Amino acid sequence: MNKAKILLFLVIFSVFWANDIFAIDCSALPQWKRQHYYLYGDEVQYQQVAYVNMAANSKRDTPDPGSDYPWLLLEACGDTGGGGGGGGGSGGGVDPQTMSIYGVWHCGNSFCDWSQVRDMTEFENANRWIIDSDGHLAVNLVVLSFIKPMELLHQTDVGPFANGIPVGMTWEVVNFFKKVGIRVLLSMGGVTYTDSWNEALVTDAEGLARNAVAAVEALGADGLEIDWENGTPSEAELAGMESFIATYNSWTNAVLTLDLAVGSRYLQELSRRAAQDWLPSGKIDYINAMVPRGEPSTDQWQEHVDGKLNYSPPILPKAPAKIAVSMWLTDGRRPNPNCVKFSDSSQLAKSDYVRTVLPNGAGETHGFLGYMFWAAECPATRNVCTTPPNGCEGGMGEGAVHFDIQPLDFSALRGN
Repeated sequence: MNKAKILLFLVIFSVFWANDIFAIDCSALPQWKRQHYYLYGDEVQYQQVAYVNMAANSKRDTPDPGSDYPWLLLEACGDTGGGGGGGGGSGGGVDPQTMSIYGVWHCGNSFCDWSQVRDMTEFENANRWIIDSDGHLAVNLVVLSFIKPMELLHQTDVGPFANGIPVGMTWEVVNFFKKVGIRVLLSMGGVTYTDSWNEALVTDAEGLARNAVAAVEALGADGLEIDWENGTPSEAELAGMESFIATYNSWTNAVLTLDLAVGSRYLQELSRRAAQDWLPSGKIDYINAMVPRGEPSTDQWQEHVDGKLNYSPPILPKAPAKIAVSMWLTDGRRPNPNCVKFSDSSQLAKSDYVRTVLPNGAGETHGFLGYMFWAAECPATRNVCTTPPNGCEGGMGEGAVHFDIQPLDFSALRGN
């Protein structure tokens, strides 16, 4: 018998001898942390399960009950064991956090440019799943997407713009949601308008911020979302963004949020500044971890909680209470279960993690803020629209009931 097998036998035998049952007292086991380097024979706990490391060298692989290498599952933690998910994952032993945010980005009927003036009867029929005939609400937040930065800066008043705002993005549209208690934000940017953001930030960032405040006030919205998808911003562009945020906050107390990638490997500099300054200082109220190309994973979301301490300079952890995570409503040509069948949906499957994820270096409370979904109506020419007969009553409507979603009070969001 080689040394690895002998060590493994002794570890498992000692555990069973001490407990005399098929559960381990994990109270003395450290939580697994993504940033830590582990050696052969090291034991950890992760999501209320004990593991032993079988790799000869340090590994960063997440412990997985379906795999026996490098982390070999020992047994589940007993009642006396530490219940947390540590440096990753859900917090076993904590009560699921109430979801504060259950929202949707809204692209209108013209692929997120809002270039068409809406007849409000037609708009109501297209969005009946969000507010049904009995007044039941499927969401508590709508984010109208998108405003084009350079047009807003110049207050363009021709074609599909009125004072720099898309002509379809009106007070009437905002009020359709707000009159029933749904909060509304305006999103500026999106991947299509990245170059427009870049140009505006180095042209007149302060003027852009003042016009953004004016747009929020004119439409009666609750605030603004920054969606600047530049993974390699210049120093001048970053200085412009710092100026934009500072000016916006000096002119209004309205909400200001920021979209980041699903994890911290893209939009690194924005993620770095959000973790180090913008979130802790209150310059940004919270961030959205956007959807990736495919189904988002909890490991990707966890990167925001853990940070990327191995990066140079490092990206610090973010408090779960400052993060909303995002899901898809469609799979291209068809709505997916998040939209049409809650019982089979990934939002339900991942909800325990979302509501119990533990802080890992920032914040004090467990659980993300909640879910955002991409996207209502017609997000792209090759995407099915979430309009009849493809409304999301059976997915988000049922989810709002299951999660007992309440009206959103931005001022009452958890502080850390």
